Amino acid sequence: MPARILVIEDNAANLELVRYLLSYSGHAVLEARDGAQGVETALRERPDLIVCDLQMPQLDGYQVLDRLRADPGCAGVVIVAVTAFSMPNDRQKVITAGFDGYLSKPIEPEHFVAQIEAFLPPGLRTPPRADA
Repeated sequence: MPARILVIEDNAANLELVRYLLSYSGHAVLEARDGAQGVETALRERPDLIVCDLQMPQLDGYQVLDRLRADPGCAGVVIVAVTAFSMPNDRQKVITAGFDGYLSKPIEPEHFVAQIEAFLPPGLRTPPRADA
């Protein structure tokens, strides 16, 4: 059974690439183009996992995280930061803030879905494709 994954990303090209990769693997992808829309979508749709950029208009990724963790319905949702911040201490800052995972941009398309699926329970991961 595929997962419902919310992608919160303000860069159109990045959003399109992530949506394509996850959709091609069979996941249902929800999209939000800024932090405020991301919070609204997460509260309404209750996705299985959230992929969240850190630098966005309206609300940044840390503000998104804080608002979702404060809501009982979203407090347990896995939230993975995908960001261009890639200094050695950035990963620790992201994890300390409460994100469940950290991936740096640019993403590696050939590994991205497996990296994201590692945060999902086995029942929500997609089986390998026969044409892969």
